[in-house]
Amino acid sequence: MQDRRSALKAMAGVAAASGAAAAAAKGKLTLGVSTNDFKQLTNQELAAELKTQGIRCIQLFFTQKDSNLWRYGQRMDLSKLPLEKAKEIAATYRSAGMRIHGLGVYLTLIHGDAVERKLNLANFDAVMKLGQAMGIDTFLSEMGHWHPPGPAEAVPYDWRDDVWKMAVEVGKELAQAADANGATVLLEPIYRSILASAKRTRMFLEEVGSKRVRAQLDPANLLEVNDLEEMFGQLKGQIGGVHAKDRKYHVTAGVGAGKGDLDYRKFVTLAAEQTSSVPLIVEYVGIKDYKEALAHLRANMRAAGVKESA
Repeated sequence: MQDRRSALKAMAGVAAASGAAAAAAKGKLTLGVSTNDFKQLTNQELAAELKTQGIRCIQLFFTQKDSNLWRYGQRMDLSKLPLEKAKEIAATYRSAGMRIHGLGVYLTLIHGDAVERKLNLANFDAVMKLGQAMGIDTFLSEMGHWHPPGPAEAVPYDWRDDVWKMAVEVGKELAQAADANGATVLLEPIYRSILASAKRTRMFLEEVGSKRVRAQLDPANLLEVNDLEEMFGQLKGQIGGVHAKDRKYHVTAGVGAGKGDLDYRKFVTLAAEQTSSVPLIVEYVGIKDYKEALAHLRANMRAAGVKESA
């Protein structure tokens, strides 16, 4: 009887240890916010606002009232942002206790016109140099969208053999520029683009072959073509940042966290297990709804046993 009690006690101890190990393995996540859709605030106002919600990390876009330069897919006219003003913006967020994980670029890197591609790459390089002066070393982008003029082709532009080869060459040029600037570029896949799946993104990054070019995983962008396990599995070791937004199945437009079909509890569990060293950034929300998205994210983290990094 004593032996049976001892055995049961030992088994209970093993189970408890296993449970503790499993809980520890879930890790923590650092939550952040993208500044993209807070366009009605100045950088000072936004930093003060985010501080009230315990935000310690941002992805910065030049979209605020006092730095309104950024347009999706277009080059930024950096002459409109003096260097000292740019440094002041960065210092504003850091003074509020936030680190700047990355600076948004999102240029059209697969433009069909070689001259335009060259100009876009030159602008990307200029943004990296500005970011370096601001103390930022990570830059965010997609490969972009471009459609040849005239009637639709039989094979979509993003899926043409020559466009893939061109995109890889652009990726290599981008990697060289990033290396020269001591920077890292995070490219974001989306199912209606040349980086249309996690597997295709992995293959692209492998062909580019540089630690300077990695992935920005946004599960809502791949929900239509990949399960969450596939996304994290295919891109394992290549993810430098993770976005937290949402999307309904078979619908193009993205929405805020909790308003689509993404399984957020599974999402945060996988993120904590596999990408706990990179921030989880809330996006597609602004001053009216970012608190709701944060609440949804934090509720699912609690339910999954994932802690928020202080």
